[in-house]
Amino acid sequence: MTAQHHPTAPNDPLRVYAAHYPDVVRSGSLRDALQGESDRGGHGLTVELTPSPGWRHSAATVAAEGRSAMAHMALEVRSFSVDCWSGGIRMATGSTDDLSAVAGAMSTWLRASRVRDLVTEWPLMRTWELAEAHERGEAVPTRWRQLREATGRPQDSALHQLVEAAFAQPALRALSPGRSTYWLTFSRRAAPPICHDLPRVRPLRSGGYLIACADGRQQETNEAAEAVALIVAALPDDVRRGPEGP
Repeated sequence: MTAQHHPTAPNDPLRVYAAHYPDVVRSGSLRDALQGESDRGGHGLTVELTPSPGWRHSAATVAAEGRSAMAHMALEVRSFSVDCWSGGIRMATGSTDDLSAVAGAMSTWLRASRVRDLVTEWPLMRTWELAEAHERGEAVPTRWRQLREATGRPQDSALHQLVEAAFAQPALRALSPGRSTYWLTFSRRAAPPICHDLPRVRPLRSGGYLIACADGRQQETNEAAEAVALIVAALPDDVRRGPEGP
């Protein structure tokens, strides 16, 4: 049985949470309080601390077979935030003031439910199109469609021309596209670890495009189609053979 905790010292890390989280304060940490809820609900969770020392009392995590979920406490109101992950991808998020619901949602996620099943069973959770696309193995085409839609605005005309020219190339269309500040980037996979050894390109304010390779080489050109041709020519041989997966 967990010993009760009383945050009386001015430097006690739980003192600032006492008004909104008396149950967590009594347990001594969110990890211990969440473990207690799991045990009472028969969820079978093994609740651990997060890697961050600063969250030792206010956050907790669970993991099993490539999946994980983390919960942490808001400071000004009673609210537990929950993030669910799989293969390095955040698949769902949510918040609630009910710690038993946190334990239940985490348990459902670790039981290898699909993300749609999770959000149906636990309305506190929400997901998004790209998360479900990762489950279906369709993350790359979904990222391309979202990028083409996002850049199809008048103010993004130079980037949109570049994206459309890249999408027309099978070698690039098979890669996962991304945006880093002003750069259009490419990766062999949509899930981490994201590749950083492929060429990237961005529009220049003065007009034209700048292509940058991983070895530091840079080139400029005036046309989107020519910029994409230079990107394709600079791709490593293993990319020409095909990406490694979704």
